[in-house]
Amino acid sequence: MLDPLYRRFPAALMARRNLTRTKVRSALASLGIVIGVIAIASLGMFGVALQYSFSENLGGLGNQVTVSPNSEAGVQNLTERDVREIRRVVGPDVSVSSEKRTSEPVSYDRGPNQTEVVYGIEDPASVYNASEGRIPDPFQSGVLVGETVAENEGLQPGNTITVNGSSMRVRAVLESTGSFSQLNPENRIYLPVTSFEERGYQQVYVTAESGTDANESAVAIRDALNDREQRVNVQELGSIVDQINEQFQVINTVLVGIAAISLFVAGISILNVMLMSTVERREEIGVLRAVGYQKRDVMKVMLMEATLLGVFGGLVGVSVSTLVGLAINHYTLDDATALFRLANLWYLLSAFAFAVVVSVLSGLYPAWKAASEEPVEALRG
Repeated sequence: MLDPLYRRFPAALMARRNLTRTKVRSALASLGIVIGVIAIASLGMFGVALQYSFSENLGGLGNQVTVSPNSEAGVQNLTERDVREIRRVVGPDVSVSSEKRTSEPVSYDRGPNQTEVVYGIEDPASVYNASEGRIPDPFQSGVLVGETVAENEGLQPGNTITVNGSSMRVRAVLESTGSFSQLNPENRIYLPVTSFEERGYQQVYVTAESGTDANESAVAIRDALNDREQRVNVQELGSIVDQINEQFQVINTVLVGIAAISLFVAGISILNVMLMSTVERREEIGVLRAVGYQKRDVMKVMLMEATLLGVFGGLVGVSVSTLVGLAINHYTLDDATALFRLANLWYLLSAFAFAVVVSVLSGLYPAWKAASEEPVEALRG
């Protein structure tokens, strides 16, 4: 199968034969390349898997905008008018959830009171799903609890808890969003907003379809509510996600840089192998030069040897790295097929290309040294 290639590139045939004469030495030189490729590709894919896992846990955080009163300007709460204005400027396709909260004494199963933060949110059925029970629409009585609260206190729909001396029935257990979103109900207790004496809201959450829509909503809210003074703080949570992704990219670069050191070490090993080969085959090189081989022909053979070492080590390293990547993505993301994302393929190809380049560069000096031998001096040696 390789005969046509060897006929077209005779230097490749000579290089292969030269390498197979010292199989152990060639294998050890390639082993350094294999280890380097595995280190670069595996660490790169591990960084990508961690970044993707973290992004998945962030859920829809990048699509959220949080609006809160600017206490520095003397604004303590958002009014009903503020909420209506937010709904107007963001449009009907964007979800707006206004929230109240306060600290109240809470007791479970007639136990002692403990002060906890309780929340009130308009239309919870449009924001959350129930893992147990049913979220009433409209929500006008009872309480809703998060899954962690229900698990820690042994609550289920139909049980009662006491909030500020009033006994309230648990209507539903809210399903966790599994993210870092500020709307995650996992550790919260929700009361109807009519249960709060305060008329204002402490926070408004705006959830758009995409990060671009969230950015447009944030700009519209600032223009509408902060036209005369900075009454509200508008935080685009997507910027936090971007900062986290940038930090992961820096970490990935550092990891891959550390792994690349092993390839440089492998390059030194190839340099050593090629120099030893040049010394051992000095008379052979002299014969080649004496029968008409030009300097460039000798260089081709020597460089081809280094290239073959790099290609062989790179292919083996990429093959092993693919198996490692499948395991990393299986155990990190529970999805082995995530290996085939563009970022992972880029690390595999980059590691292979880097291995070949390092091998060729390592073979340059030995090739030049071999080609520069004077035929008479080489034969005498």
